[in-house]
Amino acid sequence: MTDDARGFHKPVWRPAELFDRLFAADDPAEVSRVAHSTARALVARVREEPDAAVVERLVAFTDRNGIDDIAELWSRSPAKSLPGTLWRLYLLQLMVHDDPQTAAMTYERGRIELRSADPVVAGAPTPAGPDELVGLVDMILRGVFVGDFAVALERAAAFCRVQASGASHVADDYEGTESDRASAFTTRALRLSDYAGDLAAAAALWRRDALV
Repeated sequence: MTDDARGFHKPVWRPAELFDRLFAADDPAEVSRVAHSTARALVARVREEPDAAVVERLVAFTDRNGIDDIAELWSRSPAKSLPGTLWRLYLLQLMVHDDPQTAAMTYERGRIELRSADPVVAGAPTPAGPDELVGLVDMILRGVFVGDFAVALERAAAFCRVQASGASHVADDYEGTESDRASAFTTRALRLSDYAGDLAAAAALWRRDALV
């Protein structure tokens, strides 16, 4: 993106494939150092003095800038680290914002099929449409900067488990008629399931003051 394009603050469309995107680094050790230091500084600074305008800018960051800027810093960080956790939260937000209709469809399917408390923990209304899902994922991300960080991560993990269940069942629906679509939903389900585990582990680490 050019500097001129950035000046308009136009929302940048990013495909769901960015969920898997990796970014090269000339010096991995330096990138890791910067990733961890910026993540710690960002979260600590905002949580110490939670200015509402700053929080809202951070929640809306990917809508304004896409995700490349933070990806270059955080995308290759370990899953159970602070920058890796922030990266997964922003990707989760991006998935919902890019295609809220599909997110709402898989969430509702997961809510019906999944026999657990996860829909309650995630906190979406029943039923949850596209607008409600966008609002929910933004609320979860907002909770990273204000409120209980571990609770925000646990809500995100629950949200991922509901989405994963829904995507898995939708994949089964398409298996006999549209194999490519079935494969795409299966991939989404597996990825979300992995993210659920990562975020739940990060919540436990945060409670022990060990998420760095």
